[in-house]
Amino acid sequence: MALVSLVVPALVSAQESSGEGGTPKNFGVTDGSAPESARDYRYGRYEDFPTWDVSKETPNDIFTFARLRYQSGTWMGRRSKWLIDYPDSDLNFSYRLQQLTSLEVNPEPVVVDIDPEQLRHYPFVYMLEAGDIYLSDDEARILREYLLNGGFIMVDDFWGYREWDNFYQGLKQIFPDREPQELSLDHPIFHIVFELKIKPQIPAVGIALQNRDLGITYESKNGSEVAQYKGVYDDNGRMCMMICFNTDLGDGWEEEGTDPWYFREFSEKYAYPLGINIIFYALTH
Repeated sequence: MALVSLVVPALVSAQESSGEGGTPKNFGVTDGSAPESARDYRYGRYEDFPTWDVSKETPNDIFTFARLRYQSGTWMGRRSKWLIDYPDSDLNFSYRLQQLTSLEVNPEPVVVDIDPEQLRHYPFVYMLEAGDIYLSDDEARILREYLLNGGFIMVDDFWGYREWDNFYQGLKQIFPDREPQELSLDHPIFHIVFELKIKPQIPAVGIALQNRDLGITYESKNGSEVAQYKGVYDDNGRMCMMICFNTDLGDGWEEEGTDPWYFREFSEKYAYPLGINIIFYALTH
């Protein structure tokens, strides 16, 4: 599939998308309610994000980016970790996905709970900061059934031994008898749409800018030096979960407008291409 290159100017400035100065609408509460749209999260200037029309012939036959809401720790005591990078990353990625591919994309990404009635509508779900995940046995069962019934979860943005160990405990609740397998660079997920020549480590924008001259792209957590990409497979050999460890695609999406160098080196080269590859692989395998 031939795609145009990522050369479009950044969507919003860091100041416009910082989310300071308000309280989010209802987020952080897992209550089994209907999925919520990112554009409802409007204590910032989210009305400035671009929107687009979807096909009138098949209005329900579109891809919707869905983020998983789960019980987690908090970042600096301020926001639940599952909420990090939201909603800018989800809105930006949805825009780039419809802009750069022929996929019909919903301009309204959503948040979904660990609820079977919600999950069954979304073949792809995004989970980040999973190094502080807390699952009940019932939630683990729901996620296991979702994955084994054709669902796909992309796990992103957690770093180091401690966060891996905590995530792994949650993974073993979901799949006691399965182990994640490291993906080699020749795996189709790195080539299905965009050709990636490395398994990239995408840093948070602050880490990247602070260490720009040093070339350091990892966080100061033990065991965070090397990016790892792992797959978990169902009984038929279908990858049902991709784990992006020691890397942060979500910041590459969220912070594309923060710094031109960061956009060129990480958002454009790696975060968007790999994210698009993962979506297309998940939807076609």
